[in-house]
Amino acid sequence: MAILSKKEITQIVNASTKDPFNLLGMHKLNDNEVVVRSFEPYAKNVFLQSGCFKKKVKLTKIHKDGLFEGVIKSKEIFDYSFGIEGFSGEKWTKKDPYSFLPVLSENDLYLFNEGNHHRIYDKMGAHLINHNSVDGVHFSVWAPEAERVSVIGPFNNWDGRVHQMRVLGPSGVWEIFIPGIKEGDLYRFEIKSKSNDILLKSDPYANYSELRPANASIVYNLDDKYQWQDQKWLEKRSNTNWSNQPISVYEVNLSSWARVPEEGNRFLTYRELADKLVNYVKEHNYTHVELMPVSEHPLDESWGYQVTGFFSATSRFGKPEDLMYLIDQFHQNDIGVILDWVPGHFPKDHHGLGRFDGSALYEHLDPRLGEHKDWGTYIFNYGRNEVKNFLITNALFWLDKFHIDGLRVDAVASMVYLDYSREADEWIPNKYGGRENLEAVEFIQYFNSISHKYYPGIITVAEESTSWDGVTKPTYLDGLGFSMKWNMGWMNDSLEYIEKDPIHKKYHHDNLTFSMVYAFSENFMLVLSHDEVVHGKGSMLDKMPGDYWQKFANLRLFYSYMFAHPGKKLLFMGGEFGQWNEWKDTESLDWNLLEYEPHQKLLDYMGDLNKVYTENSPLWEIDFNEAGFEWIECNDAANSVLSFIRKGENPDEFIICLFNFTPVVRENYRVGVPKEGYYEEILNTDSATYWGSNVGNEGGVYSEEYSWNYRDHSINVTLPPLAGVYFKYKMKK
Repeated sequence: MAILSKKEITQIVNASTKDPFNLLGMHKLNDNEVVVRSFEPYAKNVFLQSGCFKKKVKLTKIHKDGLFEGVIKSKEIFDYSFGIEGFSGEKWTKKDPYSFLPVLSENDLYLFNEGNHHRIYDKMGAHLINHNSVDGVHFSVWAPEAERVSVIGPFNNWDGRVHQMRVLGPSGVWEIFIPGIKEGDLYRFEIKSKSNDILLKSDPYANYSELRPANASIVYNLDDKYQWQDQKWLEKRSNTNWSNQPISVYEVNLSSWARVPEEGNRFLTYRELADKLVNYVKEHNYTHVELMPVSEHPLDESWGYQVTGFFSATSRFGKPEDLMYLIDQFHQNDIGVILDWVPGHFPKDHHGLGRFDGSALYEHLDPRLGEHKDWGTYIFNYGRNEVKNFLITNALFWLDKFHIDGLRVDAVASMVYLDYSREADEWIPNKYGGRENLEAVEFIQYFNSISHKYYPGIITVAEESTSWDGVTKPTYLDGLGFSMKWNMGWMNDSLEYIEKDPIHKKYHHDNLTFSMVYAFSENFMLVLSHDEVVHGKGSMLDKMPGDYWQKFANLRLFYSYMFAHPGKKLLFMGGEFGQWNEWKDTESLDWNLLEYEPHQKLLDYMGDLNKVYTENSPLWEIDFNEAGFEWIECNDAANSVLSFIRKGENPDEFIICLFNFTPVVRENYRVGVPKEGYYEEILNTDSATYWGSNVGNEGGVYSEEYSWNYRDHSINVTLPPLAGVYFKYKMKK
């Protein structure tokens, strides 16, 4: 190796080389000498230290900016370190980052570039390792169009000249091992683009991040932080088919479920939520919680849907292990945890993925493919292997490291349609001239197949707002492969119906019955989510027509109809106790309302409704097949009454469900039933226990051999006003 040229010296001190390892570190100069170089802009003197010789060797400063060099008699490269003396007399010792071979293997790079390195989250980013008996951090980042990439942080005064990374061949991956860096150290990647712009980027694979508005990444090892205690839950989950199990999901925004007004309206921490939220969910008999995105995001008002740290649990509520503790507490209480996942887009914040190395790396360059104008975000380029790998491994990361039980995928329609929310001249057709995003479809299918393969028993749920065919059809049948799909049609029709004055309901009866036309075309989850209680739509209670009493009665009735209808269930927080105001992400729910009887009794009712639901298999055992449902009377629009049967696998177990959507008591209302026997009233939403008028059937009724609704037997019941009633068939009283 020759002594450096002026050009090479300039490349080091100006940080403009793609392979600083070729210039820095120790190299054989000839058969009898080695040369060693170090760039130390904050050093007065640098000394070479080694067990190969007793006396340290002072290096020569060959450039005023801090480039040091020394030639030593040696036939071989040897182990060494640097002793450094600062300008103020301080001294320290360091191992040379440029003395270490690459950490990533050729197989790692091959699989990553191919899009099939499913655990690349264990390799990319920042990882504490012991490399050749030296402790430090291995950094790697994908930036194929960069001219230079450096790691910067307090350990090098945020100076991009000090720790320049090397690019590993044509992979586009840059890496460096830096000895001595410790857990908790801040860092960023400084990227020089082809146009010589200097970009300061957070680590796309960071496991922990600064609290906004700061945005540096934090060196963090997730693997040794928490000892999980949920083995029993995970084993049970792996053997569970959720399609024939009860699912009642409580959707939660952690920043606004509850706050601490005495301490400046601060958030509850993950640990505090583990005490309060877990007990609340268990007490009210939900089977699952759904957490709105907890991936790191800079803007609170985005509710977590504009993610900058896809592998980083937000630091708003504590450390990653605190979130693990929260999830573990749910599991130990037999409650599953679904996470909102956002693979459809990402924000344009300067420190995020956008134009990451100066090029459209994670996104498309053409805004007709690469931008969501409605949201001001970029769209992922699903056709690029490394981008697909990034998203697939991100899904697996949450399932692996955080034991998540399911992923609800946000805005699927925006992913699968090229013309989503675009005018005719604002999108580009696919290669066949169609509007389907074929690359996104392939990505979604791959995500669903691989996540279920690695983690049997988890569920994936699509928020897909159109009639895309086969959202929950298996991928081997060319479906998208989701476990379930949000039933937006049911939500829109039923809310439109329930909000009308009872006197007009008879003209809109089909709003209730139409959902059964398509109820089994997909595996549906019925949802009353956060989207229905914001942006002027009003809270669930406020949507209800009528006076104060009728609003509560209508809401209890509506929930009973929802829980009887085929499909799994989801309710957003606040709806369970009658929040009056729209949801505001900047404020706590109005828990003070529970001081008032109707709100407390509504909350009690929801706990009981969940209990009735989970304890009666006909209400959930056959949700996705017409064998689990049978109309009794769907045409009584004049009385605004609906009746049907929910059936389970056992033909002797079924529930008669009746709903009176008017404030009129319907006495002597006859409905046909399948069998002779006693019918126990297991739910009456008009019970005084729930702040109703206490009209009912004294616990149940016997059938009569009186033909009605094309059945040989029938029951004669009283339908309370604005109420839902469930009757459970008993062979005898």
